[in-house]
Amino acid sequence: MSHARTGDKAVSSDVDPRRWWGLVVIALAQLMVVLDATIVNIALPSAQEDLGMSDGNRQWVITAYTLAFGGLLLLGGRISDLVGRKLTFVVGLIGFAAASALGGAAGGPGMLFLARALQGVFAALLAPSALSLLTTTFTDPKERGKAFGIYGALAGSGSAIGFIVGGVLTEYLNWRWCLYVNIPIAVVAVLGALALLHDPRDRTGVRLDVPGAVLGCGGLVALVYGFSEAESRGWTDALVLALFAAAVVLLAAFVWWQTRAPVPLLPLHVVRDRNRAGCFLTMMLAVIGMFGLFLFMTYYLQVILGYSPVKTGLAFLPLTAAIIVGSTQISARLLQHAAPRALMVPGMVLAAGGMVILTQMTVDSAYATEILPALILMGLGMGLTFMPVFATATAGVAPRDSGVTSATVNTSQQVGGSIGTALLNTIATTSSTSYVAAHLTDPSRKAAVVREGIVHGYTVAIWVAAGVMALAGVVAGVMVTAPAPKRAAAP
Repeated sequence: MSHARTGDKAVSSDVDPRRWWGLVVIALAQLMVVLDATIVNIALPSAQEDLGMSDGNRQWVITAYTLAFGGLLLLGGRISDLVGRKLTFVVGLIGFAAASALGGAAGGPGMLFLARALQGVFAALLAPSALSLLTTTFTDPKERGKAFGIYGALAGSGSAIGFIVGGVLTEYLNWRWCLYVNIPIAVVAVLGALALLHDPRDRTGVRLDVPGAVLGCGGLVALVYGFSEAESRGWTDALVLALFAAAVVLLAAFVWWQTRAPVPLLPLHVVRDRNRAGCFLTMMLAVIGMFGLFLFMTYYLQVILGYSPVKTGLAFLPLTAAIIVGSTQISARLLQHAAPRALMVPGMVLAAGGMVILTQMTVDSAYATEILPALILMGLGMGLTFMPVFATATAGVAPRDSGVTSATVNTSQQVGGSIGTALLNTIATTSSTSYVAAHLTDPSRKAAVVREGIVHGYTVAIWVAAGVMALAGVVAGVMVTAPAPKRAAAP
């Protein structure tokens, strides 16, 4: 007995006593990155009017960020393995704050688009280094569960928090504050990172794979850009088809090169691992469904039910609360004792169930009885799923590959978001158009029919999203076979 005690002490003395404060810093940075994917959505109408943007160009405020972020993540992950996670993290924070200041001060559309692209570039450095710092800081299975619970809660609820913060800032201050708000967050995170974070040195055998970076990033940019253009131009447009073709060619060449590169950008054993591949795929499918929900619910609450930006943001609060409870109170407590898929499968079933409830909404649905239960189910499902995905995907990776593995999790999230937004938006628009065409018999009812048509389009798209969520549950159940971390650590 006394031997075990002494051994315990020896082990715990290696562990940084300030690691939980370090987690706060990592979580702040992650929140800022996820927040920025949606905070600008609510400010977009005001920014468009203020800077005189055309309807065709306004999507670049969103697209410039997602393109740079999604396209450069793998490179950002490898850079953090190469030069050090802490340094990459701090540079990412400073760059992100500077880009936010530039965007807030934008005098015209071009400057705002450039600032958003720069935010994406620095977010691509920041996100993988944040997740890999978390992976290397928390190694004890019990603590790791708690840490990933908090991280998963922020990754899942950051988008919803973005709507709330965006609504408050736009309504009471000015759209520019949706960008300026990042500066104080980044300053606090930089000071915290310099004081609290440690970076275990293990950079043996890490070099930058330039051809891999060009092929991989080029393929991802073409893919994300293809989906964002498909939304406005249609799926059979020449540019859209050319982008998808380029993405397929570049990504196929990337995979071929990774089997031959002396030091590959994405070592294929990271993706070949059955559990990790299952986590990446589950994450992508879950986010496709989730982004569809955010997109339609924002419009539904504001356009159909006539909510103000702040009220819309507050309507998302129960969803955020449910994600946090699902991640930190349910997942984090159960993950040490339960296999990851025992959380992920019920999580996706709950989320799909929430989506099915939303398919019943009409032009005058009551929030409390028809929308609130769906948001709570969705949130609990997301919380149950995201946390074990992050923990399982990054478990057991060699420290020198932790950055690029973290980047792959983030990439599957970004690509899922792009596909979800484009695919579900297209389905909703075409369903609305055909509904209005079929039901517009009495010209005096035109306004009412158009509103019914919009809601009909949303419900059709939400049915598809529910199907995608259910598919994510099947993928998690079939592919993720890892045992409970406690059992895995026992040998």
